[in-house]
Amino acid sequence: MTDVDLSQVKVFGVLGAGQMGAGIAQVAAQCGLEVLLSDASLELAQKGRDKIAKGLDRLVEKGKLDAAERNKIVERIRPIASPADFSPADIVVEAATENYELKLKLLVAADTAMKPGAILATNTSSISITKLAAATKRPELVAGMHFMNPVPVMKLCEIVRGIQSSDATVQTVTALARKMGKTTILSKDAPGFLVNRILIPLINEACFALQEGVGSPEDLDTGAKLGLNHPMGPLELADLIGLDTCLAIAEVLHREIGDDKYRPATILRNHVAAGWLGRKTGKGFYSYDK
Repeated sequence: MTDVDLSQVKVFGVLGAGQMGAGIAQVAAQCGLEVLLSDASLELAQKGRDKIAKGLDRLVEKGKLDAAERNKIVERIRPIASPADFSPADIVVEAATENYELKLKLLVAADTAMKPGAILATNTSSISITKLAAATKRPELVAGMHFMNPVPVMKLCEIVRGIQSSDATVQTVTALARKMGKTTILSKDAPGFLVNRILIPLINEACFALQEGVGSPEDLDTGAKLGLNHPMGPLELADLIGLDTCLAIAEVLHREIGDDKYRPATILRNHVAAGWLGRKTGKGFYSYDK
């Protein structure tokens, strides 16, 4: 990739202040960008900023971050009331729940408020960039920036190119991700992109093995960790990601590719229907103390 001048990219918008959005906001602020953080309300955006501050406090306590630098990072993050306040942003990254209708609504709202020439990116892990871009007034300025969870820790950012995405847009978001300390990979706009095209079938197959009584959750996960050298087993990783998110991506793969090998396991559907979504609800394939 040719060198990209990022001197004009100073204000970084994040649409969604949940786990992913807060993580993206943190790494953007850590690399010196001014961050506008939005959610459904100003209160929720402020809570997202407070969560970031608490996480940085723990790093200070452990001696991994200087207290003065912690304050500078937090000060760079400004909660805003709605996407209508994104007019100063040079780029906005949407980081809402993996739901097409919700993402479309938020992207259109941000698109309306943003200045000409600003880039609009989405952290979607499976939804078509091309389809989302087509609903905006700047399709050539839309791309995917799929960060991994937890964002401050995971080193990868998957860049996804829609068919309308310009070379300059792809180069700029790639350079930004690298400035934020990430290693990047580039994917064409295909269901699941690269990472989830590999990961979700692995998780889903573990669900089928559990459903069929082939092994216990503990044995399946230990097998993956010690037999495949994975840092986490597929079921505990699914609990970390959120079983609702895993199901949503599996449904995209099944629907868009049309191959029954991607059909979600019944046990995954049933866990989601029961509200057992993993760590965030205290119960998934495992139980967690809140």
